[in-house]
Amino acid sequence: MCNRYESPAEREIEDFWHIGRANQPRWYDTPREVFPRAPGPFVRRARGDYGYSRELVVGQWGLIPWFAKTPKLTYSTNNARSEELEGKATFKDPWKRGQRCIIPAWAFDEPNWESGKNVWWRFRRADGQPWGLAGLWATWTDRTTGEVHESYTMLTINADTHPLMRRMHKPDPKLPPDQQDKRSVIPLEPQDWDQWLAGTTADAQALLKLAPVEVFDAGPASET
Repeated sequence: MCNRYESPAEREIEDFWHIGRANQPRWYDTPREVFPRAPGPFVRRARGDYGYSRELVVGQWGLIPWFAKTPKLTYSTNNARSEELEGKATFKDPWKRGQRCIIPAWAFDEPNWESGKNVWWRFRRADGQPWGLAGLWATWTDRTTGEVHESYTMLTINADTHPLMRRMHKPDPKLPPDQQDKRSVIPLEPQDWDQWLAGTTADAQALLKLAPVEVFDAGPASET
């Protein structure tokens, strides 16, 4: 699971994902770390556009489901297991409706316990470009105030067989190495962005896969 990442600045996102600047004050002008339940930017297919274009949205990192009583959730929804999207109440409606998004990140962090204690590792792209991580978005309306809340979640996939990502997170000594359910985020390559944002559910399902180890530039955060 990912609980910390570094988002690019808004102008960097607009330039890299080819998004026209929104008619609103800029949210922030430098990269910043994003944590669960904090605001962060994501890219989605523009709402109300019957053609196809992308828009940049800022929302809570932690998807607010339709059945929530308040936007301040007492449980974690910043990550979603891709294997559970069709059946889990929190995520099945956004998945079914095609509410998919791309989460821009210069880097994301994961804990490594190979030394017997937590050492944070930082993951960047080997080509120096930002990550585009697979996510889902939702809107939730406060019935009392009418305020609309945007939110999103980051998708993960089993990484027990991945030579790099299986090394992250604290292992369960009661389970064999191939049944740990180590998790990885799901990077999307630029040629897959349109398929993810505007394709069918089957199109999107085909992109739920581990990234090749060659894509990663990773190591202890203190050394990167």
